[in-house]
Amino acid sequence: MTIEPPAPGEPRRPSGPRDPGDAWVVAESGERYWGRFGAAGLLAVDPKRGVLLQHRVGWSHFGGTWGLPGGARHQGEGATDAALREAREEAGVPAGAVRPRFVSVLDVEIWTYTTVVAEVVVPFEPVIADPESLELGWVGVDEVEDYPLHPGFGAAWPSLRESLRIHPTVIVDVANVVGALADGWWRDRAGAADRMLRRLRDLADTGVDAQALGLRGDLWFPRIVGVVEGEARRAEVPEGLEVVLAPAVGDDEIVTTAATAVARGEAVTVITSDRQLAARVGALGATTHGARWLLDRLPDGVGA
Repeated sequence: MTIEPPAPGEPRRPSGPRDPGDAWVVAESGERYWGRFGAAGLLAVDPKRGVLLQHRVGWSHFGGTWGLPGGARHQGEGATDAALREAREEAGVPAGAVRPRFVSVLDVEIWTYTTVVAEVVVPFEPVIADPESLELGWVGVDEVEDYPLHPGFGAAWPSLRESLRIHPTVIVDVANVVGALADGWWRDRAGAADRMLRRLRDLADTGVDAQALGLRGDLWFPRIVGVVEGEARRAEVPEGLEVVLAPAVGDDEIVTTAATAVARGEAVTVITSDRQLAARVGALGATTHGARWLLDRLPDGVGA
């Protein structure tokens, strides 16, 4: 493997300083991959208009084909941040307009390409913002394969398309999970629930590894629902987290919430160590995991 900087006069990113990541990775076989630290692209999905594709300019790698807005990761830059930045630079995707759903990584050992699949939450029109695009457009999911696709995107599309059908939901029995912590939660149930809900909000941002959810890909950002009962209902609800305040028995509310999600076709996982509750939601078609499953995945070292 060798690292090869862009050739003098190459039109790629003609303005502004270059990042160290703007270079070719060349395999011993001669195959070339753009991005010293790997590359990333955004697959923006609009429920009404389809997916956002970029018609690549002729001088680019596999020019003339259709693929995703994306490019080389900067030094020290996370893949999701890179995909969002590139989409903003190349297609004018506004900040906050999309919400990540899942991440898929192609790893060829010497180089990686990360596809960040994100749902459009604020509709926008793409804008050609740099010289790398001939055109940008929303393409219906059923029409993507009619286009001459970039080979990498074309190979990944069948799996990505199948994953678009999946909508994972994680429902958390907050009282049960809090009860698994030896942190004095019994002295302040609302405070303990408040801490747990904030950590669930963090988990919604950091995501859950695909294998843990039994899904394809590498990382998912499931819909997370916390169910609280009793004194814990006084806990502050973090912005961006869905919380159900059980009017009576929390278990019954969890079953109702799970049943509604299953009926909508969502892939439901319920977090509880209560065997009776696990059996009830399991009969609905939900997957269940005990409190430790969640504690081991919460950010900030919870459960360590």
